[in-house]
Amino acid sequence: MPTKYQFNGFLNISKPINITSMEVVRRVKSLTGMRKKVGHGGTLDPLATGVLPICLGQATRLMEYIINGSKRYTMEIQLGISTTTYDSEGEILSKKSPKDVTARDIEESLDAFRGEILQIPPMYSALKQNGQRLYDLARKGVTVERNPRKVTVTNLVLTRFDTPNLTVDVECRRGLYLRSLGHDLGQVLGCGAHVTKLTRSCSGPFLLKDAQTLNQLETRNNELQNTILHPDFALNHLKSLRVGDLEKELLQRGAPIRLIDIASTTPHLESRRAYTSEGVFMGVIRFHRADGEWHPHKIFELNEHSPYAPS
Repeated sequence: MPTKYQFNGFLNISKPINITSMEVVRRVKSLTGMRKKVGHGGTLDPLATGVLPICLGQATRLMEYIINGSKRYTMEIQLGISTTTYDSEGEILSKKSPKDVTARDIEESLDAFRGEILQIPPMYSALKQNGQRLYDLARKGVTVERNPRKVTVTNLVLTRFDTPNLTVDVECRRGLYLRSLGHDLGQVLGCGAHVTKLTRSCSGPFLLKDAQTLNQLETRNNELQNTILHPDFALNHLKSLRVGDLEKELLQRGAPIRLIDIASTTPHLESRRAYTSEGVFMGVIRFHRADGEWHPHKIFELNEHSPYAPS
């Protein structure tokens, strides 16, 4: 249903199983009537569920903060079976009994996947090689060599083990393929493995416990404005400051400003959330130590008081 509103902010959606992230975007577009400036903050596979932040209007300019931010997952893995897709949808490649694998074996093997690691992307992924998606090649039975990539796993904990199934909690940065992690763990253990369930529980400040389903969103259509999080919700990890009317005008013109009282202790290129004296979110500014000035990085045209403005 078309809307007369231009929404600016985020929706915290709990993506269900068996639909793509882009299908969630399509349904949000249909619900809001917005055909442009709607996107998601990090793809979830159709078999994965959990937090999928949706950016609306001017908030799409903040998508990079979500995509590059920390994420947490709960991943269930079945030992003993390897598949082509590294999950339960693929064809079985091998079977080997995992009856001799112990919890201690798993714990010791997980050490190899903590911190900064090298990971080979799976064939069933959206990466391109010579202009073709890897999953398109894989569906044709073609396997190509993939270069390993550096990825970061900040936390990895075994939370349950009941042969042949185990559950791990994973906290990571951008670029990690969870299905590959499950597959590679099986290779290290010598029995093979594949992912049976994957849930994203956290994406930056967006938490699964606070997320709403698409059905809930559709039933609250008349109250949609009340469910949208203000754009600066995604920036709560940054410090904040208020600026006066003169500084406000300079920033809106793309000019830098001076804030003498905090310049001496601010690191070079530190970013902060900037607000007007009325508590309206202006955007993100960065400090340049060479000239002692704060430069506009992302400036917005908003009118409403933000609940996240500094007191």
